[in-house]
Amino acid sequence: MNKKASSELRYDLLSKNWVVIATGRARKPKSFKEKKKKEKVSKSGCPFCKIETQEHPTVIFSNGEKVDSLDNKWTTVSIPNKYPAFTPGNSLNKRKEGNFYQTIDAVGYHEVVVTRDHEKSIACFSLNKVEELIDVFQERFLDLKKKPFVKYISIFHNHGEKAGASIAHPHSQIITTPLIDTDLEKALVNSGKYYKAHHQCFYCLMNKWEQKLKRRIVFENKSFLAICPFASKSAFQVIISPKKHSAYFEKISKEEKKDLAQSVKVVLSKLYKGLNDPPYNFYIHTAPTDNKDYDYYHWHWTIMPKTSIWAGFELGAGMEISTIEPEKAAEYLRKQ
Repeated sequence: MNKKASSELRYDLLSKNWVVIATGRARKPKSFKEKKKKEKVSKSGCPFCKIETQEHPTVIFSNGEKVDSLDNKWTTVSIPNKYPAFTPGNSLNKRKEGNFYQTIDAVGYHEVVVTRDHEKSIACFSLNKVEELIDVFQERFLDLKKKPFVKYISIFHNHGEKAGASIAHPHSQIITTPLIDTDLEKALVNSGKYYKAHHQCFYCLMNKWEQKLKRRIVFENKSFLAICPFASKSAFQVIISPKKHSAYFEKISKEEKKDLAQSVKVVLSKLYKGLNDPPYNFYIHTAPTDNKDYDYYHWHWTIMPKTSIWAGFELGAGMEISTIEPEKAAEYLRKQ
C-alpha cells in the first residue's frame, strides 16, 4: 500500500518562522480560482472619480509625465488620505501608563495613490501605466523620506474587498511611521546575522539557487526574479526581487523600473488569469530611512493572494498553513 504524502514544515530563514505546506490535504491549482460574479461598481459617489473633491495632490502624472496642475488629463495622482492613520506632528509626545505601558503619537504621513480608471485593476494595465505607478511610488518615497519622524515608509496595495479594499476604485497607499515594524525588524536583524556569518546576502544566494533549480520561478527578466518562495506564507505567494543587490527600492534606475513594471504586470496578469482575479495584497519591503547602513539587506516586492482565511491554529500558533506546494503553484502560474 502506498503511503500518502505527509505535510511538510518549511523554515523561513529570515523570519525564523515555520510554515505548514499541507500536502496531506493538498488542493489542485485550479481549485483556488475565485468563484464570483463580476459586478460593476457604480462611479456615482466614488470619491476617487471626483478627485477634485479630495485633498490637494502631492504629485500628479499624466501619461507618464509629471505635471503641475490637476485637469481632465491626469492618469495617476497621490493625495493625502482624508482619514489618515498617521498625521504630521512636531513631537512624538512619548508617555507612560504605569510601569509597563508606553505610548507615542502616530506621527507620519498617509497618502493614497489613485489611478484614473474606476474599474481597471493593475493586472489589466498597460506596461506604461504600471511603470507610471512605480514612478509615483518612487517620487513620493524620495520626498517623504526627508520629512521629520519618518523612519520607515510602507507602500502597499489592497485589491478586492476580502483583501481590505474599502473603496472599489483601484488605489495604493503610502504610510510613513516613526518606528520599524517588528516583521521588518526581524528580517533586518536576521539578514545582518547571515551576512556577518557568510559574508553574502541571503536573497542574492536564494536568487542564484532558484535560478539553478528553476522549480519555483514564475517569471524573470534582465533585472528581476519572481518566485513562489520555498516557505510560502500563503498559496500562490510571489516575491519579486532585484537580481542586482540593493537594500533600497528608492534607488531603482529608470531601466530597472521598466523591468520591475514588466515583472509586476506579468505576475499579476498570471494571477488574474489563473485564479480568476483573486483578492490580494502587495507590499514593498525596503530598508528604513534612518540613515543607518543596511547594505546587507535586499529589498523586494511581495504579492499575497487571499486564498484562505486564518483560523484558530494560524492565529494561536502564528504559523501559516498553505494547501499547495510552492513548486506546483509556480508551475501553474508559469503556464498562464
